[in-house]
Amino acid sequence: MDPHRALDYARTRRAPFVSELKEFLRFPSVSSQPRRARDLKKCARWLARHLHRIGLERVKVIPTPGHPIVYASWLRAPGRPTLIIYGHYDVLPGEPLSEWRTPPFTPSLKNGNLYARGAADDKGQLFSHVKAIESYLRTQRALPVNVKCIFEGEEEIGSPHLTSFITRNQRALRADAAVISDTRMLAPDRPAISYAQRGGLRVELKISGSPHDLHSGNFGGAVLNPVQALCQMIARLHDAHGYIAIPGFYDDVRRWGEAERSFMARNGPTDEEILQDAQAQWDWGESGFTLYERTTIRPALTLNGITGGHQGPGSKSIIPASALAKLSFRLVPDQNPQKIAQLFRDHIARITPDAVRSSVQTFSPIEPALVDRNHPAVKAAALAYRKGFGSPPVFIRSGGSIPVVNTFQQILGCPAVLLGFGLPDDHIHAPNEKFHLPNFYQAIATSIWYLAVAARLRSAPRMQQTDWQSQ
Repeated sequence: MDPHRALDYARTRRAPFVSELKEFLRFPSVSSQPRRARDLKKCARWLARHLHRIGLERVKVIPTPGHPIVYASWLRAPGRPTLIIYGHYDVLPGEPLSEWRTPPFTPSLKNGNLYARGAADDKGQLFSHVKAIESYLRTQRALPVNVKCIFEGEEEIGSPHLTSFITRNQRALRADAAVISDTRMLAPDRPAISYAQRGGLRVELKISGSPHDLHSGNFGGAVLNPVQALCQMIARLHDAHGYIAIPGFYDDVRRWGEAERSFMARNGPTDEEILQDAQAQWDWGESGFTLYERTTIRPALTLNGITGGHQGPGSKSIIPASALAKLSFRLVPDQNPQKIAQLFRDHIARITPDAVRSSVQTFSPIEPALVDRNHPAVKAAALAYRKGFGSPPVFIRSGGSIPVVNTFQQILGCPAVLLGFGLPDDHIHAPNEKFHLPNFYQAIATSIWYLAVAARLRSAPRMQQTDWQSQ
């Protein structure tokens, strides 16, 4: 099937594609905020209607105990490979709203960029594949391969219900490869394929003292302040050299040889580029590793937020009753999130002062994932990048975590092909998130080419769709 007709269609439809993406971005589909549950359902229904309109079949909004999964397929290419197209329509909160130049859920165009929460993570990247599919179906009424689209609404909270859904429906979801676009390139002219993802674990640490706030004049110096105790404990999670000071934490960290580290040095970003992307002047962390290595093959523990006591204007002379910290681990092969959770609990129990009480809650365990960069499905992606961007891609590791990568590989036995279209300055997870529109257009072209190139992959027999085993 000639991709050029699809490419011509995509070029003539750029303005409508952007308008549709803006409509998609207007939904405040924040999965971590219970008050947004209706918005996620509305977003899922909008996406499902859109997939049906462009010609995909068996479109369903599948309920879960959390937010729904949107599924669609096109299975009319017997003997051809089957691809899963994965993405997520949920986004992070827009806060702090005061730091946005334009409202996060009012998409705005400026200097060739589309600004909105979710523009790059992940609605814009997801939509690139949707528009590639549309370009084929509108011009040729067929696709070069079979496709099964899985778009979830819980990735930003660790995909708590996706694994069980895939496990129950693994026969129906069998595929030759899973295409995921939720990562980034090194620069507009430096496309990248990610072949490794760190795992993750989220933690809430609460320190409690008296049952209620106390007058600091009456009790200051007589009882331990939970905010002070929490700060002291947080300070004991790292040593002076940037290493995580939890006994046993590094026991299972995989050591990489000189060949892999040299490959990373040739293909990955430099220390200077990483600091520039972060707009930071000085680096910090484990000695003996480059910044790229620290953010990919080394684990990390990050304090994401801390709260306790008076937060409003003016002063309030109190000793707070409690304090709370939100932390996150980034884990590497061969670390196990459940083991790390227990090590953290044990360490907190050891360092909690006698005058306060501590409690630990853990969420969203994510296994690290590695992808064989020599797999034919991944090599096909390299060719598609050369066609779509005019440049060969580099193979890089990602410091982030995509829960479904390991799920697809372990449960469905199919490789994950990580085609990233975001840029380092897209402000993902930050105010003023954007998607560079030239990247959006080239991402559509790359996806069109990938569908064409993937048609040459050797395919195993795949089950046709059956009734879903919902949750």
